[in-house]
Amino acid sequence: MDTTLSITNSSRLQVSEFILVGLPGIHEWQHWLSLPLALLYILALIANILILITIQHEPSLHQPMYQLLGILAIVDIGLATTIMPKILAILWFDDKAISLPECFAQIYAIHTFMGMESGIFLCMAVDRYVAICYPLQYSSIVNEGFVIKATLSMVLRNGLLTIPLPVLAAQRHYCSRNEIDHCLCSNLGVTSLACDDVTINRVCQLALAWITLGGDMGLVFASYVLIVRSVLRLNSAEATSKALSTCSSHLILIVFFYTAVIVLSVTHLAGRKVPFIPVLFNVLHNVMPPAFNPMVYALRTQELRVGFQRVLGLGENVSRK
Repeated sequence: MDTTLSITNSSRLQVSEFILVGLPGIHEWQHWLSLPLALLYILALIANILILITIQHEPSLHQPMYQLLGILAIVDIGLATTIMPKILAILWFDDKAISLPECFAQIYAIHTFMGMESGIFLCMAVDRYVAICYPLQYSSIVNEGFVIKATLSMVLRNGLLTIPLPVLAAQRHYCSRNEIDHCLCSNLGVTSLACDDVTINRVCQLALAWITLGGDMGLVFASYVLIVRSVLRLNSAEATSKALSTCSSHLILIVFFYTAVIVLSVTHLAGRKVPFIPVLFNVLHNVMPPAFNPMVYALRTQELRVGFQRVLGLGENVSRK
C-alpha cells in the first residue's frame, strides 16, 4: 500500500530543472573540445560582424544580394549565440543546470533561426534565378522592397510555425528523469524525458521540418534546375562561365547547409550505438555555418574582399572592380 502511494506521488512530481550532461560517452575529456568550439564561436561573431560593417560601409554593396547576405549574418550570429554560451559554460564551469523555461526558449530560438537560415538561402536562390533567367527585369523584381518583404515573411513564417514546439514540450509532464544527454535543449531530447505520451511532439517536429527545411530545399533545387537549364542555352562559353560564377558562393553554402541537415538526420538513426556522434554533429551544425558562411563569400566575391580591405584599412588604394 505504501509502495503504491509512493509511486503515485512520484508520478505527480514535476522536475524543476534539466541537466545538460554534455557529449554522451566522452564526459571525461569533452572539456578538450571547448577550445575549438570557442574559436569557432569567436570566428563566427567576428566574421559576421565584419560582413555587416562592410556592407553598411560600402555603397557598392547596397544591393539585394549583399543585403540578403547581411540578413544571413544576423541570423548566423543569433543561431550561434543561442547555444554556444551555455555549451562553453558546461565545458568550462560544469554549469549543467538549465531551468525549464530557459530550455523551452532555447528550443524555440534554435528552430526559429535554423528555419530563417533556410529561408534566406531560398531568397538568395530566387535572387540568382531572376538575375540569370530574367536579367532585364531583375532591378524591377529584386529590389529593396523584395528584400524587406522576403525578410518579414521569413521572420513571420518561422516565428509562428515554431511556436507549437516549445508550447507542446512545456505541456508534457516531467516526473522523474531530468538528465539530457546533450549540450543543448533539442526538442526530441527534452520530450524523451516526459512521462506521458509525446506522439504529438514527434509529429509536430516532423511536420515543421518538412514544411520549412524540406519545402525550402525543394524550391532551392527547382530554382537551380531552372538556372542550369537557362545557362545551358547560352551560346557563349564565357557567358556560361560568368553566369555560373555568380551562383558559386551561394551554391557552396546551400550544399553545405542541406547536406549537413541530411547527415544530421541520418546520424540520429545510429545514435543508439554511438550516441555522441549525433550530439556532436548537432552542435557543429549550429556553429560551423555561422563561422564559414562569411569566409566562403569573402573568398569568392571580389567586391566583398575589396570592402573588407577598406574597412580594415588594408586597401586604401584598392580600386573597385
